[in-house]
Amino acid sequence: MPPPPVRSPSRLLLCHCRLPFHISPQTRLPLSHNSSVRRRFHCSAVSAVSALSSDPQIAPTDLTTTPPSSHILSIRESLLSRRRTAADVAGEYLDRLRRTEPHIRSFLHVSETTMREAEEVDRLVASGKDLGPLAGVLVGVKDNICTAGMPSTGGSRILEGYRPPFDATAVRKLKEAGAIVIGKTNMDEFGMGSTTEGSGFQVTANPWDISRVPGGSSGGSAAAVSAKQCVVSLGSDTGGSVRQPASFCGVVGLKPTYGRVSRFGLMAYASSLDVIGCFGASVIDSAIVLNVVSGHDRFDSTSSTHEVPDYASFLMSTDHFESTPLKGLKVGMIRETIGDGVDVGVISSIKAAALHLEELGATITEVSLPSFSLGLPAYYVLASSEASSNLSRYDGVRYGNRATVDELNSLYGDSRADGLGPEVKMRILMGTYALSAGYYDAYYKRAQQVRTLIRKSFKDALEKMDILVSPAVPSPAYKIGEKVNDPLAMYAGDIMTVNVNLAGLPALVVPCGFVEGGSAGLPVGLQMIGSSFSEEKLLRIGHIFEQTLPNYRFVPPLFLELV
Repeated sequence: MPPPPVRSPSRLLLCHCRLPFHISPQTRLPLSHNSSVRRRFHCSAVSAVSALSSDPQIAPTDLTTTPPSSHILSIRESLLSRRRTAADVAGEYLDRLRRTEPHIRSFLHVSETTMREAEEVDRLVASGKDLGPLAGVLVGVKDNICTAGMPSTGGSRILEGYRPPFDATAVRKLKEAGAIVIGKTNMDEFGMGSTTEGSGFQVTANPWDISRVPGGSSGGSAAAVSAKQCVVSLGSDTGGSVRQPASFCGVVGLKPTYGRVSRFGLMAYASSLDVIGCFGASVIDSAIVLNVVSGHDRFDSTSSTHEVPDYASFLMSTDHFESTPLKGLKVGMIRETIGDGVDVGVISSIKAAALHLEELGATITEVSLPSFSLGLPAYYVLASSEASSNLSRYDGVRYGNRATVDELNSLYGDSRADGLGPEVKMRILMGTYALSAGYYDAYYKRAQQVRTLIRKSFKDALEKMDILVSPAVPSPAYKIGEKVNDPLAMYAGDIMTVNVNLAGLPALVVPCGFVEGGSAGLPVGLQMIGSSFSEEKLLRIGHIFEQTLPNYRFVPPLFLELV
């Protein structure tokens, strides 16, 4: 049965007024690196937001712009008031997709039934029947999430043409809520990559600068939301594959707690790390999508039985904000994420975001996670080991395109050699080696021990702090081809995100500023990390943050040029 409609839609509809906000233009001091010192970001300090916005190259938008509003609730209100039809909405997005797709290439497949499904929504409206919370909302789905009747390749040539006979649980729930799947988005092959250059089919461009990558592996989903080719989208996050593209493309990216969303129908990369997440143009859109796709699923034994709260109900209108709506909130800035190896502009944006949180009433304290640097090598050992097992099913017999040979061993070898890309082959080899006799204890077992240490360090920090914050990525989006021949440099870009997956915690990325690059600057995302199943807290904080962030409007120049 379809889920009930959203309760009291008018309660959730955000108004467009701004919370009065002022930052005194004085010089801001850097964060202290003394672990024994607990200090606040003083309200008299200047925000890097103000400094950067004075440069038209970095912050070209009008300083009077309104904060992000909910596209989902706007569509719902227009349908219920009969001001627009679902067919009008779908036609608008499809037209924009056709005009922007030659530049971005975010979709591997665009549905041919979008308009028919929109017309069905219009018939429901005309009949006066209840609408689901996502009625008429166009959703992009990452290509490693199964969709009945649509190609689902995982970005790999070995699954070219594969059409699963079922929907993933998350996709089924979206459809039951009235959503329309507009198409399948591009990705790094089987989720192994950070740029979407690892796709077996095409390279996706960043809408902020089409000479740069959108991030990965969910780069197509992030780029599609950024360019407004769809309203929201689903991605998957194994080591940062939702959060890193969200930062690169200037959209909201949410990685839920492990087990919050069913993985049934998600093509497995590393089963103990994989999570289905979502992208939206605003926090409230991400909250509504999470509300729909969350919950226990009998087809996934790792899905949680924790009650699913109404996440959107925690997000109040700006009319009801107090002058310091985050008063009493304890925020820990992870020291290891704002030091050497991190772009200076990114550090400046993150410190400015922390200052903004403090002006909203939060207390900012530097915290150290001693095991933080161990997360990256442990992650790649564990993820590659699990991948070597999970991807054995793509052998030309059970799954995947089959090579034409006469001998069984050649069938296995040739099918995989022809169908799998170089990055996937390398990780399978790494994982098989780590699990082999004589090396298991030295690599896999030790990586699991490191994982335990990382979980403990997060647990200890979150017992003292309400949330932790860090950059989502140590740099802005880089040029297409810049890191193709340097895999270690590409892997290092995951340093901010992999620890969260190892600990199984939820994290939210919200755009917080810009750095130099491209024709209009490049967005930077702030990562907020919470304890297990604290998504409602992260969404509430992220919502307040984005609704009160001054001077920014995260709309890419490509959208403004072509629309």
